[in-house]
Amino acid sequence: MGVFVYLPLVLPLTALPIARLAEQHLHPRRAARLLTTVAVILASCSLVCLGLLVVVGTAQLPGNPLPDGWSDEEVREAVPHDAFAGKASILALVAVTMACGFTVHRHYRFRARAHRTLAGLPGGGDLAVLPDDVPYAYALPGSPGRVMVSTAMLAALDPAERRALLAHERAHLDGRHHRLLLATRLAGCVNPLLRPLQAALVYSTERWADEEAARVTGDRRLTARAVGKAALISARAPGRRRGGLRRRGPVPRRVAALLGPVPPDRGWPPALTPAGAAAFVAAAGTTVSALSALNAAVALFLVLEAATTPL
Repeated sequence: MGVFVYLPLVLPLTALPIARLAEQHLHPRRAARLLTTVAVILASCSLVCLGLLVVVGTAQLPGNPLPDGWSDEEVREAVPHDAFAGKASILALVAVTMACGFTVHRHYRFRARAHRTLAGLPGGGDLAVLPDDVPYAYALPGSPGRVMVSTAMLAALDPAERRALLAHERAHLDGRHHRLLLATRLAGCVNPLLRPLQAALVYSTERWADEEAARVTGDRRLTARAVGKAALISARAPGRRRGGLRRRGPVPRRVAALLGPVPPDRGWPPALTPAGAAAFVAAAGTTVSALSALNAAVALFLVLEAATTPL
């Protein structure tokens, strides 16, 4: 395997330039999907290589259940610095498992608590109005998904602004943004180098919902006013409540984007632009990471097979 086993652990650095440039130069829908795809692939490659290091590290522990041949010198030589890397990878994999488990548990615990709250409210449909003096509104995924909004938030907006706000929250449900955000958070748990992509994805999903709301209402200025007003009201409210499933992106930038023209919905950014160059670097890093993980997996398989095959 050689040093190839370590490459997927550091190649997520190649995705950092696209994290900021994508949200500035790509349509938010394409930016969100691109960031999620890159994060998931790079995290999967990191997890594969971490698992390979765990195999080498576990094989050196006394009393391990692995075949005796897996601890041969030939196997250990396949990984540089196997003594340290093998044992460190065991601790890292335990930490990754705990972090991912906690993230998933917190995500679904909030959903379960919110749906139990909704079960006691009259009425149906996708809109749930909660009698609360704290202004808030957020999308609650599930079967079915619901838009939760407080009476205080509705009272602070005029009818046109309410329509824009509800269209924004429904866009989160229709776009399954909670899945993209959860996948990227889990990717950040696997490899901390991927965490900067989370903030970029939060912003991109908010901008995606903003654009959908503007399309539904047919008025970008109205949507910008509703976004800015709802954020300002929520920020000023004492003891404000957050949905827990996502964080809102930088509101001034979102409002400024809505006051501008509709972003171009092109597939791949032009090559001779900063966004195009960053996308190429991210794609190259993702490809090299996948090939390195595959190379390491095949190499370790061949080494283990040779070590356990009787002569």
